[in-house]
Amino acid sequence: MVVCDINLHTAQGVAAEIESLGRGASAMQVDVSKNSQITQMVDQVVNHFKRIDILVNNAAPSDRTYALIENTTEDVWEKHLNVGLKGTFLCSQIVGRQMMKQNYGKIINIASTAGSRGNPGVVAYSASKAGIIQLTKTFAVEWGKYNINVNAVSPGVTLTPHYEKEEKKRPGCYSGRLKRTPIKRFNRPEDIANAVLFLASSESDNISGQEVTVDSGTSALWSGYISSEE
Repeated sequence: MVVCDINLHTAQGVAAEIESLGRGASAMQVDVSKNSQITQMVDQVVNHFKRIDILVNNAAPSDRTYALIENTTEDVWEKHLNVGLKGTFLCSQIVGRQMMKQNYGKIINIASTAGSRGNPGVVAYSASKAGIIQLTKTFAVEWGKYNINVNAVSPGVTLTPHYEKEEKKRPGCYSGRLKRTPIKRFNRPEDIANAVLFLASSESDNISGQEVTVDSGTSALWSGYISSEE
């Protein structure tokens, strides 16, 4: 397994955690908005492993700036589109060429529930995730004949450092959401990992072009729903 990140230290930390579980892993520093760096990454991986069977696209800007549309800067817009959307496209395109030669591959893109419904304050993030969902469908249709499965996982609120940061900045900002969540808990990181694992496994061999939503049932709610706890 190869862990890639623009921050090499972060990639090395994840690789070390994987190795502690008894699996082989290595880290590489890659800017996924740069075609040349992705090409170099793929060449090195193929030279070492001779093939690439699974690609998980999970890159996004670490700073998810909240701003209404009229206050969203061009820099924020470009950051999300370049890293999230363009990065997913380039990695899938370049790795996909190798998978086409193999006549096999699994690509899993990390999208978001923000990509399929209005989410005030994160227009650039939402646009990039909506684009990823559409990329997923188009890649799946074009590459099905090469035995390449392409799917997306769309998480809802997940207990990550970003969640903790927002809770400290805006105490109680997620409490209303939790009241409206059918399964009364937010995602843990392993909930997302388990969905990715399923899509990467042989158990999903006939599933492609799909968005798997992991959000405790929130997206199934009628917009007028009022919790009994309110």
